[in-house]
Formats: sequence, C-alpha cells, structure tokens
Amino acid sequence: MGKQEDFVLRALEERDVRFVRLWFTDVLGYLKSVAVAPAELESAFGEGIGFDGSAIEGFARVQESDMLAKPDPSTFQILPWRGEGPSTARMFCDILMPDGSPSYADPRHVLKRTLSRAADKGFTFYTHPEIEFYLFKDTPQPGTLPVPVDRSGYFDHTAQSMGADFRREAISMLEAMGISVEFSHHEGGPGQQEIDLRYADALSTADNIMTFRTVIREVALSQGIWASFMPKPFTEHPGSGMHTHVSLFEGDRNAFFEAGAQYQLSRTGKQFIAGLMRHAAEITAVTNQWVNSYKRLIGGGEAPSYISWGHNNRSAMVRVPMYKPSKGQSTRIELRSLDAACNPYLAFAVVLAAGMKGIEEEYELPREAEDDVWSLSERERRSLGIEALPRTLAEAINVAENSELLAETLGEHVFDFFLRNKRNEWDEYRGQVSSFERDQMLPVI
Repeated sequence: MGKQEDFVLRALEERDVRFVRLWFTDVLGYLKSVAVAPAELESAFGEGIGFDGSAIEGFARVQESDMLAKPDPSTFQILPWRGEGPSTARMFCDILMPDGSPSYADPRHVLKRTLSRAADKGFTFYTHPEIEFYLFKDTPQPGTLPVPVDRSGYFDHTAQSMGADFRREAISMLEAMGISVEFSHHEGGPGQQEIDLRYADALSTADNIMTFRTVIREVALSQGIWASFMPKPFTEHPGSGMHTHVSLFEGDRNAFFEAGAQYQLSRTGKQFIAGLMRHAAEITAVTNQWVNSYKRLIGGGEAPSYISWGHNNRSAMVRVPMYKPSKGQSTRIELRSLDAACNPYLAFAVVLAAGMKGIEEEYELPREAEDDVWSLSERERRSLGIEALPRTLAEAINVAENSELLAETLGEHVFDFFLRNKRNEWDEYRGQVSSFERDQMLPVI
C-alpha cells in the first residue's frame, strides 16, 4: 500500500473511527453510500468492496451486475455532523469491473477520462462554483407550496437571521472537511442562499460539490428546516443555479491569460469560449438535466436563455469577469447556465470537452454581446447571430441525441442510459395535468 492508504489506516485508530462510509455517484448524480468496518478497509484498498451494480441507476444490466467500489484514500475525511463518541469517516470511490478495469458507468471515471485527455494536451482544468439553494421551514409536502425561512433579499443582513446562522454552521462543517469557502450571502429569493467554493481542480471540485450538498442537507435537518437545490421552486422568485468559473493551466501558467490582449484573454481562452458556444445546445441536457431546469433558463434575470458571451455581461451565457491587471493568474471565464442540481462529474466533463474541442479545432469566437441579451427583440438577436438554448428538456434531448461530442465524452453506456432516462422523465412530465391548466380552464370551459 502507498503512503495515503497508510495515513488513512493510522487515522482510523487515532480518531477512533468505527464506521467508514464509501461514497459514489450514480449516473443521475445521486449520492450512494455503503458503510464498512475499519478492519475491512485494508482489503478494500487492495481489492475493492463488491456490490450489485444492477441495483444502481445506470450502472449495469442484471447479467453483468458484479462491481467493485474502490476507495480513493486522498478523499478521506471525518464527518463532522456525527456528534460525540466514535467517529464516522467517508471516502469517495472509483467503481471498477470485476477484472479491475474502470466501470464504463462511473461518472467519476467519465470526468477523470476527460481530464486525462486534456492533460495529454498539457492542460489542467480548474473550477470554482457559486452554489445557490433554498431553505424552507418544513419538509415539502405534495400539493403545497414550500414556505421560505425568511423574506430577505440579495445581500440582506438581518439581525438574528436564520440564513446567516445556517451559513455559519454549514461553512464551519465544510471547512472541517477540508473544503474551502470563498464567499457566502443571502441570494435574491426569500430563503435563498449562495455559498461559493474556492478554486480547485475539477475532480476535487466535483467531489466537494457532492459533499457540499450532503452537508447543507444535514445542517438543515439539524435545525429543523429543509434545504433544496431544485432549479426553480417558485414561479415568481429566482431559480438556483451554479455559476461556475473555469480556467485552464499549463503547469503554473494560466493558459487563459495574455498580457495586453483584450480583457487579457488569450487565444486559448477565446477558443475555449467558442467551443462552449458552438456545443452549448448539445451539452445542455447534461448541465441542465431536469424538467424543472428549463423553468429557470427561460425565466431571465441571472439565468441565460441565449448562447452568447460578453465582458462582465450578466445576461450572457459566458461572462468574462472584470480582470485585475496585477493578477494574470486570476483570468477566467464564467459559465452561467449550469444548475445547482446537475451531476457535477458529467457536467464538468462535457464543459471541458466542449472547450477543448474549440481549442483543438481552433474555433473562431463570435461577436461579443454588448447589450442586455434579454432586452433585445427576436429580430435583433437573429441579426447578431444569437441563438437560444434549448427551451425544454425535450428540445435538449433532441439535440443531445445527435451529438458526437456528447457520445464520445460520456461513453456509449452513460450516453444511452442518461438520454433514455431523461426521455422517460419528459414523457412522464408532459402527461401531468397542472394546477395552472385547471385554474385557467375549469371556470370557463
């Protein structure tokens, strides 16, 4: 065993760890967990823990159900919410086939494979997510509107605020697990919060996002409230997104930075943006994977509905933040379309693949959107060459089904299962009769 495995085994004794939770993610982005005793961990490092893959969404057919969960010792952390007494720890796992090869259905492997392709070109991919979510007073019940914990708005500071107390406790737990937080504040909707994680490599960030969601839900439950990452829980209030800042580094050098260039953005950075724009419609089914995601995207405001880019333009899908002349390493771009509820492994994989395609094929960057894209008429947008993102999950699926980029990035199995699952979700949704229809039609028809 290596040094990291030895460190974990020593920590189990020193911290009185009685249970180790092995975490992994299914194709749809749901966190899965199996608990093992510390005595089993040494063999788990060497051989993995066997489980029935056919019982996990998208993992395997019944006739090929045996799979292995092999813990990644670099992700070892004590769970801070387990209280006093014997400790509980967690590690993320890589999912393997019985012969030890990576599982074709493991979202973590999909991202690692895409990162490896970028590394072959000399690039490391860094991400920095701004994660939004709502806090509600009670557990949501069918047929009833959830009640936010407050009526505050953007950046509001209120005495004895439940949101502020919540954010303080959540951030303390995140930092206890080695997850650095950069900012936190109240967002625009009542009960809506935002917590921004610090820059990290994309794999660490994806692991951190899965941990983040768990921590947020645990803290909410401990305070007798409910947390949700649903993209658009209210018609009249803002949706919850995950604006994500991204950059590529070549060693210690920021590949997006070029001194003296417009916005200090290098040719590589421009080509990356061009790749995101050309393939935006194709990857939207992954970055915005739920029926409800499109209620957020068509809602305007902070959510982009159109494929455009701009310098410090918050109506654009891709924003180039204001640069700091003395900090070339901070040059980056912000992708504003991602949901807070996406599968971060698959989302980061397709974002990187689209950007890298722009670099490899030397795409030309279209004209910058200098105006508020939402304020333009359809004719003005057409004249500027600004196309719309998919407006429903069905539109997104139709585009994705013909995407070579998506099929190559996700792999045949994940590509096929993911789109079939999303098609089923859309078919189930479109058969539902909504309260809107009843309220509009029953009184007059």
